[in-house]
Amino acid sequence: MGIFDKFFNSEKNEDKEQKKKLPWKDLTTIDQLEAIAEASKTIPQAIFKHSTRCGISGMVIRNFEASFDVPENQIDLYYLDLLAYRDVSSEIAARFGIFHESPQFIVIRNGEAVHHASHSTITPQVLHQYL
Repeated sequence: MGIFDKFFNSEKNEDKEQKKKLPWKDLTTIDQLEAIAEASKTIPQAIFKHSTRCGISGMVIRNFEASFDVPENQIDLYYLDLLAYRDVSSEIAARFGIFHESPQFIVIRNGEAVHHASHSTITPQVLHQYL
């Protein structure tokens, strides 16, 4: 390893260490959707529907995590692996009246979907208007 590799690699490692891990809650059952709807009466709830086999979905979630700037305890974040839990994904579409997309980000307030976005329109900054 050369001196430049050592310098640039250590910089990359520092960036990884500084990156904040988001408090994702795994969404794995249809029953959780009722709890999400109820909790949304107190604080907004957000669901990120992620396709683990899709490179675009991977890029979108990385960008979302890198630019997330919502203070702690202001929102609950749910992560749905939609390939593993297709039934939950289908129920989200039916319950909240949203056409399924992947990747997809949904904000729930007072038991209703108040925002949804897909692909490059998924950004955490939109959350500020729902806090």
